[in-house]
Amino acid sequence: MSLASHTDVFGPPTAARADGREALIGLDRDALTQRLAALGEPAFRARQIWRWVYGRGVTDFAAMTDVARPLRQRLAETFVLDRPAVATEQVSRDGTRKWLAGLADGHKVETVHIPEEDRGTLCISSQVGCTLTCRFCHTGTQRLVRNLSAGEIVGQILLALDRLDDWRRSDGDRTVSNIVMMGMGEPLYNYESVAGALKIVMDGEGISISRRRITLSTAGVVPMMARCGAELGVNLAVSLHAVTDALRDELVPLNRKYPIAELMAACRAYPGLNNARRITFEYVMLKGINDSPADARALVRLIAGIPAKINLIPFNPWPGSAYECSDDAAIARFARIVLDAGYASPIRSPRGRDILAACGQLRSDSTRAGGIRAAARRTAAQGRTAAA
Repeated sequence: MSLASHTDVFGPPTAARADGREALIGLDRDALTQRLAALGEPAFRARQIWRWVYGRGVTDFAAMTDVARPLRQRLAETFVLDRPAVATEQVSRDGTRKWLAGLADGHKVETVHIPEEDRGTLCISSQVGCTLTCRFCHTGTQRLVRNLSAGEIVGQILLALDRLDDWRRSDGDRTVSNIVMMGMGEPLYNYESVAGALKIVMDGEGISISRRRITLSTAGVVPMMARCGAELGVNLAVSLHAVTDALRDELVPLNRKYPIAELMAACRAYPGLNNARRITFEYVMLKGINDSPADARALVRLIAGIPAKINLIPFNPWPGSAYECSDDAAIARFARIVLDAGYASPIRSPRGRDILAACGQLRSDSTRAGGIRAAARRTAAQGRTAAA
């Protein structure tokens, strides 16, 4: 399936609200300016409203005190400021928080906040379910339902800022300082929405999180990697997990479409790559599968010449998984080989395991996934038949 057809079939819902109002969250500056111009308002109004929505987090137009009351009323009649609703909230023993976020059409996605001494990282989702079927990942057992819209992606951040009371803190005290696109879904298979959302997040007059504090993780959608680097300039993380095509075909089936040699070439060509802007290669440690000293040495040879660090991830078990986590000694030995070769090889400390919020454990309940996917296939097939 092409990238274009993938987005077309499983894109976000486009149906208008019953009351005819439009979601304002997710509109970029130009779109917001155009909508306001249609209401007869000058361009500076877009900047004014942008600051209220993304700088102060207002959820009611009535709170925009420097906007004339008649315009506030018209805005409320034309737009909504909805963000995803919190279906459930869980707090881990280590302080990690996981929200099951309810979307307008009834589907749900998971969003996770990981507090650390020097940062607070928010892990957000890009799809309901996932395009991919990575064998070690719990999310990969859930069928893809659809892509998220830019508004639904940004909405997860707004939800977290609301719940963490993070709107009026100074930059140095922000609870959410970093964003990682590492939640449910493959971001580069929903690029337009992800890019639109991240541009809103990076805007200096709103949420204002620097591109240097944003990381996008991909399983290796090679054709989209250069565009991501050129247009967004965010940090790139690549879910590698194996050093041979034979094993990676099994663990990360996307490898059958974009094998390791093509993936490494795309990594070497990633725009802006240098010793200060390294690619992070994510490598889940699976006992007896990919954790031998020979694997470590092969990994070093594979990434030679790429400014990189290797993020070693102890496998986080989930119900029904077929794998075990590598022993501590095996992980330490692997890390030492990589480190001795000149690459940082931090071992990620599992966070939120007790609430299934750790890497590879996210999975929301999507009972309609199969039906929607089948219907989309039928629609596509009917279209092809009619065209023939």
